[in-house]
Amino acid sequence: MEKDRLAAFSDGVIAVIITIMVLELKAPHDSSFTALEESAPIFLSYVLSFVYVAIYWNNHHHFFHLVSRVDGAVLWANLHLLFWLSLIPFVTSWLGPFYASSIPAAVYGVVLLLAALAWFIMQRAILRLHGDDSALAHALGPDLKGKISPFLYIAGILLAFIDARIADVIYVLVALMWLVPDRRIEREIGRGG
Repeated sequence: MEKDRLAAFSDGVIAVIITIMVLELKAPHDSSFTALEESAPIFLSYVLSFVYVAIYWNNHHHFFHLVSRVDGAVLWANLHLLFWLSLIPFVTSWLGPFYASSIPAAVYGVVLLLAALAWFIMQRAILRLHGDDSALAHALGPDLKGKISPFLYIAGILLAFIDARIADVIYVLVALMWLVPDRRIEREIGRGG
């Protein structure tokens, strides 16, 4: 099967996810700085979630440059990833006004964790199809960020019940870790991978 339909469908779903998140943003209830300040946690939760969705889209885009074909397992694994990403608008709208509350912070972390695990499953399905000696396998290498992130999400989920703001900081740190450019796949594409 060709990968282009999968990539186009994924792009469309991710665009809808971002659209839903931005539509959830509401203007402050009046024109004062106090009202703007009260809206800050909601806006910051949107920014964090936008960054996460953007990271997934960017990685998905680069990732599929090194994929020549997909099969049914890859299609289902990709849908599994999109399912967890589609829950980001919901947990974002819950986290924003309750950023210091344990349960919304923990549930936000659970969705991030399950999206990361879904990415890993998709990655494994693609590597099974293309082989451990493929250009993608070479580009991924040991994938330290991919292996560390789930443990940080688990720490955030658990720490949310001690202080939700600690969990929020961990989620921001993981996002910042992924924002650091990772040139492995771009190097492999440049080599003609």
